[in-house]
Amino acid sequence: MPSTSKKITILGSTGSIGRNSLEVIENLRRNGTDLGIAYLSTNTNIRELSLQIKKFTPKGVIILNENKYNEFKSTHNFKNLEILCGKEGLNEVAKRDDYNFLINAVVGFSGLEPTIEAIKTGKDIAIANKETLVVAGEIIIPLIKKYKNKLLPIDSEHSAILQCLKGEEEKNISKIILTASGGPFLNRTISEMEEATVEQALSHPNWKMGNKITIDSATMMNKGLEVIEAKWLFNVNSDQIEVVIHPQSIIHSFVEFVDGSVKAQLGIPDMKIPIQYSLTYPERVQSDYPKLDFLKHSTLTFEKPDLDKFKCLKTAYDTMIKGGFYPTVMNAANEIAVELFLNRKIKFKEISEIIDQQLEEYKSSDELTLDNIIGTDTLVRKKLNDKYF
Repeated sequence: MPSTSKKITILGSTGSIGRNSLEVIENLRRNGTDLGIAYLSTNTNIRELSLQIKKFTPKGVIILNENKYNEFKSTHNFKNLEILCGKEGLNEVAKRDDYNFLINAVVGFSGLEPTIEAIKTGKDIAIANKETLVVAGEIIIPLIKKYKNKLLPIDSEHSAILQCLKGEEEKNISKIILTASGGPFLNRTISEMEEATVEQALSHPNWKMGNKITIDSATMMNKGLEVIEAKWLFNVNSDQIEVVIHPQSIIHSFVEFVDGSVKAQLGIPDMKIPIQYSLTYPERVQSDYPKLDFLKHSTLTFEKPDLDKFKCLKTAYDTMIKGGFYPTVMNAANEIAVELFLNRKIKFKEISEIIDQQLEEYKSSDELTLDNIIGTDTLVRKKLNDKYF
């Protein structure tokens, strides 16, 4: 078992990654691993949060939504439980020194500031929040080096790469190949996909995820975000990152080396496996999760993604090459566009159109700082909110 005990905070504990993380922690505890819970957070799901409090007895919780915060305080009375509110609560907890490991499972841009606060206090971080590195990788990675933290990916694709690179030298990487399931529209025509309903877009064939990430998977923006994230996590150039469609989701990613050798990490599509690896890294611990049966998965197929069909993936590549504030603009526009689609205010095809329009309209010569990233994000959201809401 891992030699170092961990006191853990989970931001986004009521979401899919958060709930899986708590299940993994519970299983590791049963196997004798010393893991404690310090803080948990939710946006609005106070019912699930209250169940988690009873089971894991954290010292505090953060509720982002102010109405739900007030409701929770008026309807719950947990002894000695600190209750914080909003993004200020996230940032306050992130900088505290009464725990040593942060799982950032918050969805969207709101995960950025607490990540930076946690880095500055020397904590190791397991990150499922892609947006942090997408919009601010140029700031985050130097901070990680300065404070000597570990930044451990939870996404199955990046966890796969981390595992493939164990024992390897960075200079020997030729190419990183991220696999993508293709989502629910892999075998649909462009016209069918453009008119897709919310229900169709949420019907992912392999993974159970939150609504926002599932829609991102349907547009393949999720893979685009992962491409940008991989650039920063593994210090590679844009032209060293490739995406292949792998509908079975058994191979989670590959690394090709300069001598022509290729490593792959395989496993059933279950987020608990990469979550556990991030918690026990660099060691491995016995688990009872289902193992891969090659006789049941004897056919593995691969194909090139159709960038005319999955326009968001191409946009993400182009945005990564441009750099600067463009990833922030793309991410903010995507978050609002997905929200509009889920609220049935726009058609599926308009998600990519809104993103591209915001990128075309954006102009800036400002220095890339955290404040300016936040300002750019706020500006794009205001423009779109004023127009659609």
